[in-house]
Amino acid sequence: MFTHRPLEEKDVPLICDLPQNADELFYMFPRATYPLTASQLSQALETRHDSTVIEMDGEVVGFANFSQCNFRGRCSLGNVIIAPKARSRGVGRFMITTMMGIAFDKHEATEMVASCYNHNVPGLLFYPRMGFRPFHIEEKRDKRGERVALIHLRLSGTDAKENMQDTQE
Repeated sequence: MFTHRPLEEKDVPLICDLPQNADELFYMFPRATYPLTASQLSQALETRHDSTVIEMDGEVVGFANFSQCNFRGRCSLGNVIIAPKARSRGVGRFMITTMMGIAFDKHEATEMVASCYNHNVPGLLFYPRMGFRPFHIEEKRDKRGERVALIHLRLSGTDAKENMQDTQE
């Protein structure tokens, strides 16, 4: 049902359409301005690693990459987004499991990190189900200048292997 592949140039406009409002874009790409443009995304992708799309029935419904990824070190998730029509259908689990495979198999990472803003309740509830645990809270400002908390969550390579086995059973 779901497949994954590396991002292609033709996918950029499709990815730009995934965030449905300024809040969703802020969760995905805090520095961007809504609506997301191909130029904004392309510029960001120049410094990203392993940009990956998820397809459901041949249609792009998810996207993620690593903002940084060090061989045998840490891989940090970035630009995570799921199309509204694909939410709560297992796409997020498939996408994060795919990115775990890239981090821990390809890069032999020791840990994978995700960051989630305090008002992104679906994300904050999702990542712990995937084995991530909070380890740091950072004060930030949103687009309106309001104080927000950026919660950093960590998944060790050992925990990831156990989690990936659980999802395959």
